[in-house]
Formats: sequence, structure tokens, C-alpha cells
Amino acid sequence: MDTAAWTQISDADQLVALIGEPIPRARDKGRPRLLDVDRDWLAAAPFCVMATADSEGRCDASPKGDPAGHLVHVLDDVTIAIAERPGNKRADGYRNILDNPHVGLNFLIPGRGDTLRVNGRARLISDAPFFDDMVVKGHRPVLAVVVEIEDVFFHCAKAFLRSGLWKPETWDPTGIVPRRAVIARDVEPSDQTLEQLDEYYKPENYERGLYA
Repeated sequence: MDTAAWTQISDADQLVALIGEPIPRARDKGRPRLLDVDRDWLAAAPFCVMATADSEGRCDASPKGDPAGHLVHVLDDVTIAIAERPGNKRADGYRNILDNPHVGLNFLIPGRGDTLRVNGRARLISDAPFFDDMVVKGHRPVLAVVVEIEDVFFHCAKAFLRSGLWKPETWDPTGIVPRRAVIARDVEPSDQTLEQLDEYYKPENYERGLYA
């Protein structure tokens, strides 16, 4: 790749000169604790992305999902817990938290362009009484990420408007990208055949392991 013609931004002054300064409402909207509207948003959000980094700055962004009302448990105005359910056991983000507790979370509500962002410090909890409040389909969380909030604010809808993410007429899930089983066969080491992978990824089969 020839990068000789690239113009790189190397300091904050250059960045500000290019994109400008934020308006005061955007600059100062961060808050150190939850308001009632934040609690309502967290109760309605079934999905979030959790960003972490290890001690050397290597990053990970992991999706988390549960039925609305079960993804997030609000412990108090400055503390929330995110449930972890059975997964592929890579635990990339959790390994990062053990090295570096700083996390960033972006909570989404389907159909809404705005999002709620939470930044803070996390720790991993393997059991606690509040796990009883996070039971889904009879199963308690595997663990919980407890986040001490340092900054919370709402983010505008421009990214969703540009992408058309919530517009069904723009969706093409079976377009140029092959189905999940084909991706698994072609890029993920496995001794399973395509037929076995198709069977594994059938929604009715895959969903059986979501909480058990």
C-alpha cells in the first residue's frame, strides 16, 4: 500500500482545525451519575457494545444482548451490571478488564437513532445476590460486569441516519455476504462439514444454547 500521498493528522490542534470545536451542549453533556431517563433507557435497551483494551492498548469491542430489562441491572446511580451468558469462551473483553478496568459501553434501542454511552471502570463478579434479578429463562448470568460510572451521555442519531440501519428497505442479509455456516467453514478452523455447520446454525438449534 502506497501511503506517500496521505495527509496524516498527528496532534489535537490539527484535528480541531479540521473538524472544529464542539458546541457547548455537546462538549458539556457528560454526567457522572444516572438520571431517571438513563435508567429508563437501560431498562429498554436489549443490546449494547462493550469496548475494552488490554494493558498495551490492544482493543476489543464485544456485543452483549438480552431481553430488554434483563441486559442491565442498575445497582445505584453510579453503578450498573451487565449480564454475561454462555458464549464461545474466548472472553477477550473480560481478559482485557483484568488487565485494564476502563470500559466504554454504547446502549441501543431498536428503531432509535440516539444511543446512551457509558464510560467507567469495570470489574468481574462471579456471583452476587442481584444475579437473581437477572435471570432469563430460568438461568442466572454466568458472570456480571459491574461498571462504576465515570461519564454518561446521550449520543446523536447522525450515524444511524447516514447508515439507514433501522430502515428495512435497506436490509439485504443474504446479499454478497455468504451465510454464517459458509463463513465458519471458510475462515474458522473446524473439522465439521458444511452440512453440519448449517445444522448447528439453524435458529431453532442455535437458540437452545443461548442461556443453558
